[in-house]
Amino acid sequence: MEEARIRTPLGTATLRGDESGVCSISVSDGHLEQEVVPEVLAQACIQLQEYFRGERQRFDFPIRPEGTPFQQRVWQELRKVPYGHTLSYLELTKKLGDVKAIRAVASANGRNPLWIVIPCHRIIGSDGSMTGYAGGIHRKKWLLNHESPTPQQSLFGSGTDQAVGKHTF
Repeated sequence: MEEARIRTPLGTATLRGDESGVCSISVSDGHLEQEVVPEVLAQACIQLQEYFRGERQRFDFPIRPEGTPFQQRVWQELRKVPYGHTLSYLELTKKLGDVKAIRAVASANGRNPLWIVIPCHRIIGSDGSMTGYAGGIHRKKWLLNHESPTPQQSLFGSGTDQAVGKHTF
């Protein structure tokens, strides 16, 4: 299993995967980037940088998230939520065919191993609220604002408005 770390406006993204695909992408505070990225992760790193620069809305590098069959179904449905759009947990459960499974769907959403690529940040409360997000609500808000056709202006700096750096591969 190979690993790469790149800087993003929201912290350090850690990517893990091999020749069969990327199995996890997570984010944390700090700046522990690598100058040399393993070849099997290079395309994923490039596409994430393009996303943060506003040049990419879909990802097409190979992925292989590990999870139960139910989690896989939820993650497949999450990938259908278009860039710049949101869906409520209730709407998501309806698409999956079982509104009673809302807690299980929320749990699968929270176990998403591929930050941004499987866009769990696009799932919100039925009332439009920013419900739980493993990466932190501040990151969820930033991502939704980034994807919005008319981004909200902030009166106060969030500390996450910096430009994405360039990396040597």
